Amino acid sequence: MITRTGSAHWEGGLKGGTGTVSTKSGALSDQPYGFNTRFEDKPGTNPEELIGAAHASCFSMALAMMLEQEGVGGVTVKTSSDIMMDKEGDGFAVKKAHLTTTITGDADEAKILEIAEKAKAGCPISKLLNAEITMDATVA
Repeated sequence: MITRTGSAHWEGGLKGGTGTVSTKSGALSDQPYGFNTRFEDKPGTNPEELIGAAHASCFSMALAMMLEQEGVGGVTVKTSSDIMMDKEGDGFAVKKAHLTTTITGDADEAKILEIAEKAKAGCPISKLLNAEITMDATVA
């Protein structure tokens, strides 16, 4: 089993508190986050943004692998993932993830889009999310 580790440190209450988030690899090191970065668009990161980055990168890798397995060459994939959170009961829940991707490859558009749909459903982060996942895919 492959294990990757992220960590967070938090001090204080919800609105007045502050935290940092890091990854074991060091790609992120003590990046600030807090109520204001999550709900008020202040500088710093937040859990949903990090999930979006993980989702976009996971999908892009899965799609590249699947295209390669189908013999498609000249592949480039550029993807973003919008993670949408909404009020649920007394708290919040991630309700939707929307992938926006532009794909280049040496195959017809219909084949690339078919494979993109499979990658959307099959990438490990898509499988992790308990949310509706939609996608706008463009073949360039």
